[in-house]
Amino acid sequence: MIDFSLAEEQIMLRDSVRDFTEREIAPKVSDYDKQQKSLYPEVLPKMGELGILGVCIPEKYGGAGFDNIALALVCEELERIDTSLRVIMSVHTALNSYTLWQWATSDQKEKYLIPQAQGTKIGAFGLTEPECGSDVANLQTRAVREGDEYILNGAKQWISLVDVADNFLIFARLGKEKGYKSIVGFIVEKKYPGVSTNSFHDKLGIRTGDTGEIILQNVRVPAENLLGKETEGFKIAMTALDNGRYTVAAGAVGSIRASLEAATKYSHERKAFGQEIGKLQLIQEHIAYMQAGYDQSQLLVFKAGWVRNQGIPSTRETSMAKWQATNHASDAANRAIQIHGAMGYSGDFPVERSWRNARANTILEGTNEIHKLIQASFILGYRKKAELRCEIPPYKSGE
Repeated sequence: MIDFSLAEEQIMLRDSVRDFTEREIAPKVSDYDKQQKSLYPEVLPKMGELGILGVCIPEKYGGAGFDNIALALVCEELERIDTSLRVIMSVHTALNSYTLWQWATSDQKEKYLIPQAQGTKIGAFGLTEPECGSDVANLQTRAVREGDEYILNGAKQWISLVDVADNFLIFARLGKEKGYKSIVGFIVEKKYPGVSTNSFHDKLGIRTGDTGEIILQNVRVPAENLLGKETEGFKIAMTALDNGRYTVAAGAVGSIRASLEAATKYSHERKAFGQEIGKLQLIQEHIAYMQAGYDQSQLLVFKAGWVRNQGIPSTRETSMAKWQATNHASDAANRAIQIHGAMGYSGDFPVERSWRNARANTILEGTNEIHKLIQASFILGYRKKAELRCEIPPYKSGE
């Protein structure tokens, strides 16, 4: 039986996030974007108080105990207002905290996961490097074991939450080894000597966010901060990417909705040829395509969420959802600008910001070209279901 209804608790959560974003953030986000000013110092404490930074983490580890569908609903509502808000959920909640829940030891969860789920500490994720994006096996950051410590040297770039994070999940290659089997993961505290960060400016989009680089110079990390085993780093990184891609897809659904709502509103307000432009068939065609993109993307996200709720690795499903939803989000933003005409090219209307923000989502968490290859490799039988760890969320819809 297929049931698309939401549980009462999920609806209440969704509505509380919608109320928060419309009341606290929507009135100021345009000004922050024009100033390229980060929202994070202001909104992170409020999101922590709301309980959504650990929305899908079990209550015993400081979270709210919801499932993956609830996580998707939160991401949709956040990105409906601004992509930078959803980035918080992708990086802090999905890439970092969710991955800690799946792979960390009891002591690591006690020390790092609980405060992050409660929102008193912020986590980030460091995989991408200047010479390594999709080619994960080519990591240049090195880790060398020395007694009860690992010494890390290298650089990570395009890291979100870089200025506000307390802890990073950092991936490196052990010693001089090459290839996937040499990759290891660590919990690295920002306060460790040798860790420094720098922010990037003049980005095309997500200007109310915080993105930059991490420099690691002879950083000594306690051996107890190794995440998983030395042989499991690549699996951990891929598990984290599944978590993150799911939230990017869910956020893209919110981006589509924002473009559709703005275009619908303008189609009623704008008059041409003696009538609302919404009466014109070519405008209606744009609106219809945007609605189709929203429905298709949401269904793919819900399907991926259902798979994840069963504790089944969801690489193919999250990849498909991310690929299609972000493409539809870019298309919807483009159509919204077309409906607005010259006004859509102006920063006075939100569709211009939506277009810039949506463009980034087709690149981050694996470019959409990579996701095409992932889908084809599954279809052709070159790729099998990976044995990635996927814990079953504590909360089940309808229970």
